[in-house]
Amino acid sequence: MGILSGNPTEEPMHYGEVFAIWSFDLAAKQMVAGYETMHNHAGDEDLKKIILEAKELCKQNLKQVEQLLKENGVGLPPAPPERPNACLDDIPVGARFQDPEIAAAISADIAAGLVACSQVMGQAIREDIAMLFGQIHTQKATLGAKVLRLNKEKGWLIPPPLHKNKAENC
Repeated sequence: MGILSGNPTEEPMHYGEVFAIWSFDLAAKQMVAGYETMHNHAGDEDLKKIILEAKELCKQNLKQVEQLLKENGVGLPPAPPERPNACLDDIPVGARFQDPEIAAAISADIAAGLVACSQVMGQAIREDIAMLFGQIHTQKATLGAKVLRLNKEKGWLIPPPLHKNKAENC
């Protein structure tokens, strides 16, 4: 039996795991603040529900990764202050994020989060860390599917140029 063949929770984290998880924690904290701001700017009720779901998922993920960091003696990154609630009508029209912009930003956040989870899973040597980020990855993918469906239903999706096979046109 080698040094890393026992209970994974008793194994030390390597520097790559520490940095990736710490960075994930920092980004999730920033996203919570961003989603609070986006919620203030959103007008569409379906979008507001998605924003709250994204915020709650981030908070849930934060609890999990912060517990892991604390158990391994890693200091936590700072969190931005909680954003106050604001009335949409109090935000000048030219200063507001529009609903399609908010939906696109959430989509981009989810895509970046999927890549970050995949990176942690790929570099982890502790099975518990790989499994945790596999679960977070699945949760993000599920939320991403909801946002994609919302973007299509609302007409907010801007597809890239569609490729048609030239052989079909002959």
